[in-house]
Amino acid sequence: MRVFLASIPLPGATVVVVGEGSAAAAKVRLFDGSGADVRWFAGPAAQAENAIPRWPAEPDLNGARLVFIAVADNDLRDLAATWGRACGAQVNVVDQPALSDFHTPALIDRDGVVVGIATGGVAPVLAREVRSRVEAALPAGLDRLARLAEGLRQTVIATLPDFTARRRFWEAAFRGPARDLAVEGRTAEARRHMLRLLNTSDASPGVVHLVGAGPGDPELLTLKALRALQDADVIVHDRLVPTTILDRARRDAHRIYVGKQRNDHSVPQAEIADLLIAEARKGHRVVRLKGGDPFVFGRGGEELEAVQAAGVDVIVVPGITAALGCAAAAGIPLTYRDQAQALTFVTAETRSGGAAADWSALSAPNHTLAIYMGVSGARNVQDRLISGGRDPQTPVAVIENGSRPDQRTFTGRLEELADLVRREAIASPALLVVGEVAAWAEPSSRLLSTEVAA
Repeated sequence: MRVFLASIPLPGATVVVVGEGSAAAAKVRLFDGSGADVRWFAGPAAQAENAIPRWPAEPDLNGARLVFIAVADNDLRDLAATWGRACGAQVNVVDQPALSDFHTPALIDRDGVVVGIATGGVAPVLAREVRSRVEAALPAGLDRLARLAEGLRQTVIATLPDFTARRRFWEAAFRGPARDLAVEGRTAEARRHMLRLLNTSDASPGVVHLVGAGPGDPELLTLKALRALQDADVIVHDRLVPTTILDRARRDAHRIYVGKQRNDHSVPQAEIADLLIAEARKGHRVVRLKGGDPFVFGRGGEELEAVQAAGVDVIVVPGITAALGCAAAAGIPLTYRDQAQALTFVTAETRSGGAAADWSALSAPNHTLAIYMGVSGARNVQDRLISGGRDPQTPVAVIENGSRPDQRTFTGRLEELADLVRREAIASPALLVVGEVAAWAEPSSRLLSTEVAA
């Protein structure tokens, strides 16, 4: 974190603005209704009704908490900044980040709730763009909810001395009907709901969320997955979840790594299920975070069954599975008129003694196969499909680390699939796409057969 956003109480604070023109006026408007004592020194030519028609003297800045300077005269700028710092104020020189003690973030103002987006002064237009997107998601009545919470704060502390219990009460209150009533202006009803919740709240039972993290790009997280991450007490994650996604979680959540890879299961599946159950029984909100979708070759069904059998509540949050995310990242339409009228997700790995895929049934033309966990078994996939009747010239694509910054995509033909994997040293996680649509891939490297090259 390169920028720290502090929350400064404004009622009774003195704010000094030095300057004329629109930039200074904008700073003054920023504090309308804040309760701050705003002193605007706009020079002898000042026309605004609330402006002081002169430049400040040093005593005018005594007691200032914040000083904003928007003047063209460098000598006046430097002098006002020196006076401001001498009296202990923080100084902002408008549009001069290097001369400022702080920068003004892009603000979303809901009175009792203020959201700031900052870039350290280097990209204010970007901060405003982010603000517009966040602002669209926030209801206009959040200030009423914040004031209601302020009025009940001491009552809640007295009733629930335990910090965790208080946090869970507020989370339940802010997500339930009390929130909706408050933002609509029905604050009396909202308060009754909160008091009822407070007087009946016991230790909250734990819950397990089986959450799909998508193929790796944090922008592909669903909103529901993001909320689950930000609410989690415990996050149990696998090897395919990158740190860029874990960084979206609540900072104080306990993270437990249970990653698996071929021939190296750091934590057996049965122990993972026991871990989820044990953490939930402690009253925790547990997120089992899986790459892709938990129900597409993610063993989410087994974990769902185990958690439900233990009598623990479980919520499934689907994710964008690898076949969809990786194919899109490589520019491959998994279905396409006249090229693919069917699509099958298939795993190249099966547990010991389990039934293998029927490769003969999967060998029909105009049929896209999205093959998971197929890197180590690429030779077997190639041979089984060709022996099942699939044309050896069928296009194939291999997408390694799909949707991530280090994505690599390679294309070729089915008859050279194993050689492609070997020559390019492709490693898991990787998705194999077999079918006519694979020719649409935008490869980072294209492997041509020796026959074509000749």
